[in-house]
Amino acid sequence: MHTFLSYSLLMTYLDHITASPIDPRVLQIMQAYLHEHYGSPVSLHRYGQQARQALVHARKQIAQLIHAKTEEIIFTASGTESDNLAIKGLAQAYSKKGRHLVISAVEHQAVLYAVRHLERQGYSVTEVPVDYDGLVHPAKVRQAMRDDTILVSITLASDEVGVIQPIEEIAQMVHEQEAIMHTDAVSAVGRMPVDVKTLGVDALSLSARSLNGPAGSAALFLKQGIRLRPQIEGGIQEEGRRSGHENLPAIVGFGTAAALTQSEMSARMVHLKRLEEQLLNGLKNRIPAISLNGHATHRLPGHLNVMIQDADSESMVLMLDAKNIAVSIGSTCASHASKTSYVLQAMGRTPRAAQSSLMITMGPSTPESDIERMIEVLPDVVAQLRHVAG
Repeated sequence: MHTFLSYSLLMTYLDHITASPIDPRVLQIMQAYLHEHYGSPVSLHRYGQQARQALVHARKQIAQLIHAKTEEIIFTASGTESDNLAIKGLAQAYSKKGRHLVISAVEHQAVLYAVRHLERQGYSVTEVPVDYDGLVHPAKVRQAMRDDTILVSITLASDEVGVIQPIEEIAQMVHEQEAIMHTDAVSAVGRMPVDVKTLGVDALSLSARSLNGPAGSAALFLKQGIRLRPQIEGGIQEEGRRSGHENLPAIVGFGTAAALTQSEMSARMVHLKRLEEQLLNGLKNRIPAISLNGHATHRLPGHLNVMIQDADSESMVLMLDAKNIAVSIGSTCASHASKTSYVLQAMGRTPRAAQSSLMITMGPSTPESDIERMIEVLPDVVAQLRHVAG
């Protein structure tokens, strides 16, 4: 695997789902657009035309990664914005047809907050439960749908527990009911092959950050022919669907990261799966009363969420950090809001179990030595916490 580290070599970094280092090959391509090619894509002079060509090329690279058409890619500033643009923009565009939406109980907060906003505007929302493994059952989605359902949004893979949902089956059923299907694929793209045609979705959110690309660039795939109400207005960018001067260096980096991801996907998946299995087996052998949160097989490679009985998650994170190991409690947007994960509670975990859970995620640059160090250090941390707890 191609390795790249932007942090201290002394640090064991196992929080890649929250933030990953930029691939130096991506950064190298971006440099020219920070210093030399700084024109606006809407300008007619040569600087503008160079910028426009770079924008078109990046759009094509991202489209190829998810098997979309180039014109179906809308650039945004983050995965959160992509989710908001999809949820609000689609719901508003089709409001004359109906005002009912369906989501799952384990959606990212970007989706949850967007639908809450729509509820205040008179829309109604139904949350579909998940089972103990975190799976959404298509039959439950069908039961939640009504004659006035216009939009269903189910995440492709949870950023917190890594569970992959049966989106293809759900999308087919949603279309039979003549509704629109959106999926938040921010955590999935880059860790598994994603084909919008195979999934059958009408809209899909993705982000450069998940591809070892730069923060500040993301995209929304919108199937040709699907209407969308813009949420940011004031310019002609993105065919009028998302106004604002393009963050060209970040977009170029996004495109480069997408191309690298596409060419290296198979090797990355093998690498991540091997590390994940090594870590889970090692921890199970050394820590009593540890269990996996989420489905055992329908999950993203290199993504572990484990419940460690009688060990406080926040304490584990801080004690590991003191030993130069970085892990996380949960979702990047929710971990500081509450120690009790709404995702784990939706999966049937008690508050106490949720507060004893740890999220450990690897990336393409993660060396085997990081896994060995985690297996060595975490059992001692857990033993200390259990001793204190009595």
